[in-house]
Amino acid sequence: MAASTAARRFLLLLAAVTVVSVAAAAPAPAPPPPFRTVYAFGDSFTDTGNTHSTTGPYSYGYVSNPPYGATFFHRSTNRYSDGRLVVDFLATDALALPSFLPPYLSLAGPNATSASSKSSKYYGANFAVAGATAIEHDFFAKNNLSVDITPQSIMTELGWFDAHLKARQVKKEEIGEALYWVGEIGANDYAYSFMAADSIPPERIRTMAVDRVTTFLERGAKYVVVQGLPLTGCLPLAMTLARPEDRDNLSCVASVNKQSMDHNHHLQAGIHRLRQAHPGAVVAYADYYAAHLAVMRSPARYGFAEPFKTCCGSGGGAYNFEIFSTCGSPEVPAACAQPARYVNWDGVHMTEAMYKVVAGMFFRDASGAFIRPSFASLLAAARKGHGN
Repeated sequence: MAASTAARRFLLLLAAVTVVSVAAAAPAPAPPPPFRTVYAFGDSFTDTGNTHSTTGPYSYGYVSNPPYGATFFHRSTNRYSDGRLVVDFLATDALALPSFLPPYLSLAGPNATSASSKSSKYYGANFAVAGATAIEHDFFAKNNLSVDITPQSIMTELGWFDAHLKARQVKKEEIGEALYWVGEIGANDYAYSFMAADSIPPERIRTMAVDRVTTFLERGAKYVVVQGLPLTGCLPLAMTLARPEDRDNLSCVASVNKQSMDHNHHLQAGIHRLRQAHPGAVVAYADYYAAHLAVMRSPARYGFAEPFKTCCGSGGGAYNFEIFSTCGSPEVPAACAQPARYVNWDGVHMTEAMYKVVAGMFFRDASGAFIRPSFASLLAAARKGHGN
C-alpha cells in the first residue's frame, strides 16, 4: 500500500516536472505586428482592384475576365495575376491583418461598399492603379504620347489619398503610425516613352520617381517601404519586342534590364538622401531586382520549371506570348494547368507563386540581400515609436 502510494507520488512529481520543463522550453510568443493601418500605392504589380477591363492599359484590358484570379480567389478580382500579390501577403501574412487592403475606388463614390462606413473595421486602403506613371498624364499628352495610356499617375493616387484621409477625418498622429507601401513605379513611364526618348529622357523619370517618395514623408509618413523595379527585361513582352541580339547572360533583354538597374541605383541614392533629411523616419528599400534575379538564376530552387514562358498567353514558342492575344481575351480564355510552376502569368505580371516567393524574400530576409533595412527592424522601430 505504502509502496503504491509512493509510486503514485513519484509519477505525479515526474509529470509536474515534465510540464514545467516543457513550459520553460516553449518560446515566447512573437509580439503582434505594430501596424494596424497600411496605405499602398503603385501600378499593376500592386493594384488590387482599382482597374477594371474597361479602364486597364491597352493589350491588358481583360483583367475582369477569367482566368484572372483563378488560383486563389477562383474568380477575377481585377488583380493582374492568377491570385494574390505581394501587397496581399504583406497584409495577411507579414502584418496579420484580418483582410486584404480594399481598393480605394471601392471605398469612394456612390458605389462604395460597406467597408467604407466609419463603423466598419478599418485597416487602410490600396491606391495603386494599373498603368500608373511617375510623370503626370498631362506631360504625355503634350508630347502626343497619351494614346492608350492610363490617365492616372502617382500624383493622382496621392490626391485620392488626401481625399480619403479628409473623408475619414484621419488624425495627423494616425498618419504617422501607418505603414506606407510604395510599389514599383516608373516602368510604365519607360514603356510609354520608348518611342520618344528625346522628349522624356530616362533621367527625368528617375528623378520624378524619387521626388514622389519625398511627398509621402512630407505628408507625415514615418514608416515607408519603397520597391525598386524588377528585371523588366526578363518579361515575355520585352523579350518578344526586343532585337534577338539584345540579350544578357540570363537570356533576357540586356538594354531593358540595364535601364531598370540604373533606375534602381538612382532610387536608392534618393532614398539615402531622404533618410538623412528625415532621421526620424524609417525608409526601407525592397530590392525587387535582386529578388527577381535570384529566381531567374536558379528557378528550380524556388519551384519553377518555366522562368520565361507565359502561363496565360498564346502563340506557343519560347515565350507563349502574342501582344494582340493576351490573357482573358476571347483568344485566351484559359491558362496553363500548373501556374505555380511558372514565373510569369500574362507576359508582364507574375504568378501568385512568384509573388509569394518575392514576399518571403522581403518579409523574412535578415541578410540585407532583398530589403534594407530588414522588415523585422522596421517592425521593431515601429513598436518603439508606438510605445509598444
